[in-house]
Amino acid sequence: MSKAFRWRAEDWLGLWVVALIGVGMFTFRQLTIVPRATVGLCAAAHAPAICGPRAVVLWLQYQQLFGLAALALGVVSFVSGGRWFSVLAIGIGIAAVVNYNATTGILGAALGLVAWLGLATGRYAAP
Repeated sequence: MSKAFRWRAEDWLGLWVVALIGVGMFTFRQLTIVPRATVGLCAAAHAPAICGPRAVVLWLQYQQLFGLAALALGVVSFVSGGRWFSVLAIGIGIAAVVNYNATTGILGAALGLVAWLGLATGRYAAP
């Protein structure tokens, strides 16, 4: 009683989106947040332009909003069966783990993965 696993063009595009979000967030964090020198640069009177997005990412991290967004998208994808909600849940879940919001980020990514695999195997009808 196994179902056939059918990848569509949307699924391949979804994998690329997940990879871009994950690699993009990891690279941004390694280049702007991890180095200690950026703290001093961003505290200076004439801070570089990268300090604005850096502050936004840190605020989202401290408020646990990466993880909560991934969890909300995961629940929506699990309930509605939306492929793109699943892709975003997994991508933002990876971003949540990179930004230390792992508990809720992993739950959201897992729900998104279950919904996405359910669509790919034909267990659930696409909306």
